[in-house]
Amino acid sequence: MSAAGTPGWTLMAVEILASIVLLLLLIALAAAVALFVYDRLQTRNAILRNYPVIGHSRKWLQHFGVFFRRYFSAADREELPFDRSQRQWVHFASVNADNTRAFGSTRDLRVEGVPFFVNAPFPELAHESVPPKPVLIGPYARQPYEHAAFFNVSAMSFGALSAPAVSALSRGAAKAGVWLDTGEGGLAPYHLEGGCDIVFEIGTAKYGVRTPDGRLDDDKLRAICAHSQVKMVSVKLSQGAKPGLGGLLPGAKVTPEIAAIRGIPVGQDSISPNRHPEIANVSELLDFIAHVREVSGLPVGFKAALGGIDWIRDLCIEVHTRGLPSAPDFIIVDGSEGGTGASPQTLMDGMGLPLRESLPLLVDTLIEQGLRERIKVICAGRCVTAYDVAWALAMGADFVNSARGFMFALGCIQAMRCNKNTCPTGITTQNPRLQRGLVVTDKAERVANYARNLMREVGIIAHSCGAGDPRGLRRKHCRVVVDDGFSQSLERLHPYPARREA
Repeated sequence: MSAAGTPGWTLMAVEILASIVLLLLLIALAAAVALFVYDRLQTRNAILRNYPVIGHSRKWLQHFGVFFRRYFSAADREELPFDRSQRQWVHFASVNADNTRAFGSTRDLRVEGVPFFVNAPFPELAHESVPPKPVLIGPYARQPYEHAAFFNVSAMSFGALSAPAVSALSRGAAKAGVWLDTGEGGLAPYHLEGGCDIVFEIGTAKYGVRTPDGRLDDDKLRAICAHSQVKMVSVKLSQGAKPGLGGLLPGAKVTPEIAAIRGIPVGQDSISPNRHPEIANVSELLDFIAHVREVSGLPVGFKAALGGIDWIRDLCIEVHTRGLPSAPDFIIVDGSEGGTGASPQTLMDGMGLPLRESLPLLVDTLIEQGLRERIKVICAGRCVTAYDVAWALAMGADFVNSARGFMFALGCIQAMRCNKNTCPTGITTQNPRLQRGLVVTDKAERVANYARNLMREVGIIAHSCGAGDPRGLRRKHCRVVVDDGFSQSLERLHPYPARREA
């Protein structure tokens, strides 16, 4: 073809392109007119009825505003459930980054409820951080458990979490010497993959250890507890984010593999009962714990969100009637600020006691009843930084569990999509395309770094307070800002009770 013909082809191409653009504009105009008419006639939405077409932009702004505020308008300590400073602290700890700061703290020490620690005048020389000492759990079990690490991975089920996330947690927990709680979704191969210590949770639906009618299958429980990595069994009564309601796993997350592990149908919503049918009072709770301890041979305790303390006192009285071996080996107290993959907002926002109330209530009741040494206290509820954990130890906890802290170590960006199967970091989704972003070997190192660095920094706090062990922190070492802007000792706000006479 001659060069002379080129302008003709160019002109034709321009005309075709212009025709396509015009056609698209006409289609867009027709769609806008149709939408205008629809919006004006519909009766459900006043904004769209008064401002047709452009009113739809409000939905987009609402959707994306959640993400933009996090990066552009929210201050470092403004967001909930976790602010930027907390997420950043976990990130630096997980990647072994320098966490020193300059110029001064941005933490406002005048706000009511803020805890801080008081340093000793003459701390011991030659130490910066004091390590934890082992604690024995379940002395009356056939296989008691001795564990030193005071910071461990809280209950998160396979199903709520992806396989790569559970694998990374298992490997990281093994590297750091911390335990991994399975959550109520059963024991998956991914929990065992890293070789870490396992706390097996029996939820109200008995996933993994259930009979066809939802009762406890002793043979399945025996088989699970035969794994040398399984060290304890936790009976879940309730959790902080939704007390009074069972677990919920949306059907979109119930893959064939998850269904097989849990013993449920594929693709259907997995809804747990709101309590164990075998447990309707403290006497039946102790019976169930004794049965599980006998079948498993392991230390057995229970997890609960507290709405009051009277039933714990009744439990202690029943223990004294039966004898010390009948006591639960541990109690996991879950604060109402705890997280979950899916919960009604009403329960998440307004049900149960927060950890700052429930933890001292539990510890003081056990002291009062003379069972504090027999029953170990484990707590969970938004403890993700060193001073959160140090506060819990000073208040009387033996161990602190964290779920969302370890999720941040895995790369969670607080997108709040856990219940949608669309988690952008691959942590809480069963979508293989999204899971691909989570590289197990990399995230396992971050999990281990986070646990090690947090415990080391709690050790720094303990050393500065003059305590020889992180669990040696006491209420006298911590002060809390009260309503007049000044602080008071935790020991004054929560005095230790007198011990019950035998």
